[in-house]
Amino acid sequence: MSALLSVRGLVKEYPQRGGKRGEVFRAIDGIDFDLREGSTLAIVGESGSGKSTTGRCVLRLTEPTSGSVTYDGVDLLGLDAERMRAQRAHMQIVFQDTYASLDPRWTVGRLLAEPLRLRERLTPGQQCTRVGEMLELVGLEAEHADRYPHEFSGGQRQRIGIARALMLKPRLVVCDEPVSALDVSVQAQVLNLMKDLQDELGLSYLFISHDIAVVEFMADDVIVMNKGRVVESGVCAQVLADPKDPYTRALLAAVPVPDPDALEDRAMRRAVIEAGLAAPVGGDSERAR
Repeated sequence: MSALLSVRGLVKEYPQRGGKRGEVFRAIDGIDFDLREGSTLAIVGESGSGKSTTGRCVLRLTEPTSGSVTYDGVDLLGLDAERMRAQRAHMQIVFQDTYASLDPRWTVGRLLAEPLRLRERLTPGQQCTRVGEMLELVGLEAEHADRYPHEFSGGQRQRIGIARALMLKPRLVVCDEPVSALDVSVQAQVLNLMKDLQDELGLSYLFISHDIAVVEFMADDVIVMNKGRVVESGVCAQVLADPKDPYTRALLAAVPVPDPDALEDRAMRRAVIEAGLAAPVGGDSERAR
């Protein structure tokens, strides 16, 4: 399977606060990775490890200091602003905070139709039809287009965020902690939805998370970041079953399990993850209201 996204030597520096003039802080320190088409690559690490900055640099929402980002053979860092805006139709993001990412003054229909208005020549009726179809695709109802974000639960708002990201039919979706603000039962429903959409639409996910259980459920491959650097990478199941780096082992040791005496029991961990995250999509807690 070919690489849809290739990152080489990516660096992001910020001026060092309180330091000497010219001193910088490296939030990302020369990382490399590939995302295979149709697969999920997870970036895992604790807060401040540089994983969210990496996702934003890939989309050039934050400008990298140096390095290369190649998407489907195109050097993204070599594009001017206009060509990069056109490229973003194929590369979208799902944010963690739905309150911040969804304008509370706009209806859901207007939020979802905005990308179509900017990118595609559709009549208002065609836009309305596309919006309704997308809402139903993510488990909501077409008539919900007339409601405002605050009228939905947290999980439903994240479904709206996913729908908005998919309006222009992207191939790559950056998922920046998409379920960390949700209850565990709702997380399971949203994660299953994302997997179903990936299978149906052929999506590639760059999945950013600090939650090892979520990563193990979602990812095909994983990179582990610490202080802006990749400390371990590989096939997700292999890395988590037999971590080589002490930092990866520390992350795994921090995952809670019901039995404190079973912290090293991999079978127990898998059972806990499957019980918590492999619930069917839907359910009373997230049924469209």
